[in-house]
Amino acid sequence: MVAKIPLFISFIVLVLSLFLTGCTSLNTSAKNSNVTELTLWHGINPPPNRKVFQDLVDQFNQNHDQVQVNAIYIGQPDAQLPKILTAVVGDVSPDMLWFVPQLTGQLVELGAIRPLDDWLDQSPLKDEIDPVLFKSMELNDHIWSIPFAANNAGIFYRPSLFKEAGIEEIPKTWDELETAAKKLTKDFDQDGLIDQYGMFLSLGKGEWTVFTWLPFVYSAGGELLTENNQPNLVNQGTIQALEFGSHLVEQDWAMLSPPERGYLLENFLSGQAAMQVTGPWTLGQLSETDVDYDVFPFPKKDQQAVVVGGENLFVFKTNPEREKACFEFLEFILSKKFQTEWALRTGYLPINVKAQKSEKYQQFVEENPVLKVFLDQMNVAEVRPIVPNYTRLSENFGRAIEASLLNKKDPKEALQESQQRLELVFDNSTN
Repeated sequence: MVAKIPLFISFIVLVLSLFLTGCTSLNTSAKNSNVTELTLWHGINPPPNRKVFQDLVDQFNQNHDQVQVNAIYIGQPDAQLPKILTAVVGDVSPDMLWFVPQLTGQLVELGAIRPLDDWLDQSPLKDEIDPVLFKSMELNDHIWSIPFAANNAGIFYRPSLFKEAGIEEIPKTWDELETAAKKLTKDFDQDGLIDQYGMFLSLGKGEWTVFTWLPFVYSAGGELLTENNQPNLVNQGTIQALEFGSHLVEQDWAMLSPPERGYLLENFLSGQAAMQVTGPWTLGQLSETDVDYDVFPFPKKDQQAVVVGGENLFVFKTNPEREKACFEFLEFILSKKFQTEWALRTGYLPINVKAQKSEKYQQFVEENPVLKVFLDQMNVAEVRPIVPNYTRLSENFGRAIEASLLNKKDPKEALQESQQRLELVFDNSTN
């Protein structure tokens, strides 16, 4: 089996090389007309949001004679990672990449991306970036990416189901959330099978699952790393968060998603689940239904907490001409115009403070008051760790979540096993 891995990687590199050769040939012909054509890889979903982005890229291309951007969808984020890393190893990277900023450490270690300090320090748009997002851009005192858009998650709920269950106030604490989940769980026909669950919980060990559970961890005062960036999965906050979820499942007050499918809304829309963790990117889909919905902030245990979501843009090392062309596109992404239109058409939160305060966007918020929850939560939002081993950290925390929710292991035991695996990984990376 070991001998087959290099062959597989070589095959992938070959495929990517052939794929990008087409782009290169376009670039070569473009250079003859003094146009720099850039390739951007992304995984924007759902498809309507992808179309919005393409419309905006088309606007950029129409207004820039010397730079043209070719935006290419390369699949869901989890499926993108092998393609991205293989492209880096094979030296066939795109010019720009749309991805979660937690990949920063790995890309920096591979020497694949360009620091952006020199360009951003000269740009007036630096002062227009929402300050909370700078933590997602930085590693080792350098800026490596710029935010594309921002979001966070909340608890979406069905007001009609709350009314039927006699719940008059939204839950503000974990205890109140548990009580609401219990009241909302129904066996209407008394056949011993649950027809309506109080809550829909994300299951899996992927990044989405980690994203939805970290607010509970942070609310209980937990962390994933020590101050020295060493793994720290076994602490009061992580244990309490997983115990809370496990208890909801054990009592049949919550249903679990299919593995790695916690973002699907079907059970929420059908009424089989009365509450679900998701974010403002679903507003377009929800608005096209006749289903009633509203949202409330993550209930707290010790403190209010939420996690910043959204992707950043990276610039790969190429040559000064191409990198300078990339900066023109980054200026466009950071601009008030792009951020306002993207927010209005997708539900994402603008990362440009002028866009946030614009009359157009404020009117949009008035028309869609659920957005106020997400905007207010940004005041307490935390950025997931930006460290080289983040993917391993996330995966192992996800494995503990999965084992706990499936009742395969006690939460503390599951976290201890993940901690032991991580200590080996982190020790080996520093030796």
